[in-house]
Amino acid sequence: MSKKIDEQGSHILAVEGKGPWDSDDSHDTGTSGNANEKGGRSKPDPVNPWDPTPEGAAKQSRTRGPSLEELLRRKGGGFGGIPQRPDGKSWWPLIVGGFLVLWLAWSTVHRIGPEQEGVVTQLGKYARTVQPGIRFTLPSPIENITKIDTKQIQTTSIGSPKASSENLVLTKDQSIIDMAYDVRWSIKKPSLYLFQLDSPEGTVKEVAESAMRAAVANFDLTQAIGPGRGAIELEVRRRMQQILDEYRAGVLVQSISIRQSDPPAEVNDAFREVNAAQQRRESYLNDARAYASRVTELALGETAEFDKIYVQYKEAPEVTKRRLYYETMEQVLGKVDKTIVETGGVTPYLPLPEFQKKAAQKAEPVVVTGKKQ
Repeated sequence: MSKKIDEQGSHILAVEGKGPWDSDDSHDTGTSGNANEKGGRSKPDPVNPWDPTPEGAAKQSRTRGPSLEELLRRKGGGFGGIPQRPDGKSWWPLIVGGFLVLWLAWSTVHRIGPEQEGVVTQLGKYARTVQPGIRFTLPSPIENITKIDTKQIQTTSIGSPKASSENLVLTKDQSIIDMAYDVRWSIKKPSLYLFQLDSPEGTVKEVAESAMRAAVANFDLTQAIGPGRGAIELEVRRRMQQILDEYRAGVLVQSISIRQSDPPAEVNDAFREVNAAQQRRESYLNDARAYASRVTELALGETAEFDKIYVQYKEAPEVTKRRLYYETMEQVLGKVDKTIVETGGVTPYLPLPEFQKKAAQKAEPVVVTGKKQ
């Protein structure tokens, strides 16, 4: 009974010593030793990767072959598998040194373009502003440089000619107009532009809108949509520059250009009719002013002529009166076809006008047509 138990126990141990990939030949034939005793060729057992015994590790190493780390160690490459130099030293010091040289060259030497200025910060704090050229700084992150284009003219557009985006402004006479304009500006102090304001572009736009409303409030509707545009642009530029300087924004306003200054779309047709009537009124007023000017000039000329005659009259009254009388009678009777003579020793009336007409007819050239003889 005990022998049978031993045999079963050995069989159980044999079963427990196998893994899921072990061969079942010993179970089928009884024991593995029986196969060897019969002289048959035993089948190699598969490798068990979870077998912690030295025999299992040896089998696993024979089955898998050398690992990547072992291959690198066999080459004698050192850390990372990089081959050593001929003198037996590692390449890593040279690699690290080359990287440091490149890093120093990249972070310390800077080229500033002719239209740029460089703002240098030291540990995040403003240090200085450098001019165009080749400039040097301490390596990053000790010092960093930011290049700012100070010559570029930037444009901020406010409003739009489209009716969907109206920009309504109130005039002096309580009228409403839709305005669209462009603000051209540049950077004059890069340090203030970078650090003084959170959003310089947004600040320029808001200041432009405020300055435009304040300027248009000093002009009536007719001036705002017509002859007063130039004055409005100058006033807006002056106000904007004053406010931005107070903000220390580092921005220079170049110019203001009004692209549109019209009434709202809802009343645009009616406004055009009113505008046309106003233009006709101005035309009539201009004609009246021109006529008044001509009459005034003529009156002034006659007055000056009368003053000259009066000076002559004071010097020789009789002669001047006679001369005036003759000139006046000549003007009055010059176009009359009758001749009036004084009585007393004068021959009877002669038809002198008839003689004058006949003489004039004889004096007229005669045009002869036909063949010349």
